[in-house]
Amino acid sequence: MYRARSHRFKGEVKYRTFGSSAFGKVVELVHCPVHSAPLMLVRYDDGVDALMIAPEGVSVGSVVGVGDNIPPEVGCVLPLGSIPEGSSVFNIECKPGDGGKIVRASGGAAKVIAKSDGKVSVRLPSRKTKLFNAKCRATVGVVAGGGRRERPLLKAGNKWKKIRAKGGVYPTVCGVAMNAVDHPFGCGRGRNKGKCTIAPRYAPPGRKVGKVGARRTGRRK
Repeated sequence: MYRARSHRFKGEVKYRTFGSSAFGKVVELVHCPVHSAPLMLVRYDDGVDALMIAPEGVSVGSVVGVGDNIPPEVGCVLPLGSIPEGSSVFNIECKPGDGGKIVRASGGAAKVIAKSDGKVSVRLPSRKTKLFNAKCRATVGVVAGGGRRERPLLKAGNKWKKIRAKGGVYPTVCGVAMNAVDHPFGCGRGRNKGKCTIAPRYAPPGRKVGKVGARRTGRRK
């Protein structure tokens, strides 16, 4: 079971629904534990606030737009058919209107290669080429936070905190691999536990390891 600490997440990052073109101002740059890239809070002219993935070169006070007939500047959201060839894009929709699904990690960017018959060819960060519907939207630019992986974690504790913040599972050492003083199953002679894996019902803390004991035994009549 994976437990996501959603109470720490700042909100869902997706595009506005289809409609007329709109412009907004970047009000705040937001850090969200579940996203590797920084986010930006955009307040549009109609008073609607939305969370967006922040591109490189955008700061508080920058103006970004979303729509069909807007200039393809950094941070603006346009259909792939309206973005010039050779431009870098990110947060690409798989289907028109799904809000953006592909190329969202920090430092990532795809490149528009060619257009033909309502389809747009995009080269992904994996160097593979994928065809998208020309109505699928994307953000112009490169995702901010590109030097994230260059900074070493230095110790395992930082790695544990990083994975735990995103609801992941960190590997644990099995009992038979430990020393006898560290775990009841320790010693590891032939990987045999040497005792029943069902802990006694009244075992003290530290000894209560293994399988959960049954509430009752015998056949129910």
